[in-house]
Amino acid sequence: MTETVERQSIYQPEQSGLIFPEMPTFDSVEQERQHRKERLAAACRAFAKFGFSYGTAGHITVRDPETPQLYWTNPFAVPFGHVNVSNLILVDHNGQVVQGSHAANRAGFVLHSAIHDSNPDIVASCHAHTVHGAAWAAMGRPLEPVTQDVAVFFEHHTVIEEEAGAIVVEVDAGKAVGSAFGANKAAIHQNHGLFSAGTHSIDEAAWWFIALEHACRVQLLLDASRIPPKPISVEAARHTRHHFGTPYIGWLNFQPIYDSLVREQPDFLD
Repeated sequence: MTETVERQSIYQPEQSGLIFPEMPTFDSVEQERQHRKERLAAACRAFAKFGFSYGTAGHITVRDPETPQLYWTNPFAVPFGHVNVSNLILVDHNGQVVQGSHAANRAGFVLHSAIHDSNPDIVASCHAHTVHGAAWAAMGRPLEPVTQDVAVFFEHHTVIEEEAGAIVVEVDAGKAVGSAFGANKAAIHQNHGLFSAGTHSIDEAAWWFIALEHACRVQLLLDASRIPPKPISVEAARHTRHHFGTPYIGWLNFQPIYDSLVREQPDFLD
């Protein structure tokens, strides 16, 4: 009960009888698996909607709730906008497809398996070759807390220099990247792009990626203006991250996107 009140107090005074989103619970592992697959397919559709598609690049993963050393991911060479529940694949940490008809993206499984293997708390991870993320990653700079939105990543994202600019297809190289991710919700892989992680849900990981790309775009616009932004204090940045950088808030911000996709593109549930 206390957790629910704290969540609501972020947005409004405590008031009973109102609809307020709550993270789901499950009666069986089968039910949770289906839920994760539906949200994974939705995340792929969301990435297409936001313009994150780039050829065969980009991969989103979520652990299987029953067998966490296996993870569900989008099928190789299928556009984000064509992903649905039925064409998702289940892959092991060696890149072998355990369930599904499509191949796996080798670079995808090498990096994502390393992230999952090195960070057992991570349930889901996202990566895509986005314009603003790639531009910002080329500079190898962390994001500064210059807006309220980017403050959710303050002291909770990292710049990974290992294998910068290389196509990572070797397991050892992937491990170097995965171990550098650390206890962060996001990573900027130098000369490559953005990665995000969710410790509780695929919804959370998807939202952090969307928010991270947004933050990179804002930072690039600020740099282009050549007018130094007024900084947010360390105390204010930490306060913002404490309240708006939580797994619940990450999950919550993805819910309007999911609801819109259900209305606009219900075939992703097939």
